[in-house]
Amino acid sequence: MNFEWIKEFPAAITVCDRQGIVIEMNDKACLTFADEGGKDLIGHSLKDCHKPESWQKILQMMATGNPNTYTIDKKGLCKLIYQQPWFKNGEVAGVVEMSIELPKEMQHHVR
Repeated sequence: MNFEWIKEFPAAITVCDRQGIVIEMNDKACLTFADEGGKDLIGHSLKDCHKPESWQKILQMMATGNPNTYTIDKKGLCKLIYQQPWFKNGEVAGVVEMSIELPKEMQHHVR
């Protein structure tokens, strides 16, 4: 299966394995985390670049399979952070994080 569409997708996508080791980053994620090492983060542990309470949330997601979703303001940008465990053969295999820049004004629909 070809996942080339992820490379230039306009949201930062970072993937780690079950041990929390970064195994993939798209172009936007490399740019977003350039000050922390960018693409060189691949092969390194998320534990090394997160506060202890954040690392505990990552471990909890891996233990439960539940997502973690929140918004942040960083460097003048509002972002939606969506973290979701990914699965292989029905077992948690790691976590995918998508960081999506949100517009200042955004419509909300109830359907």
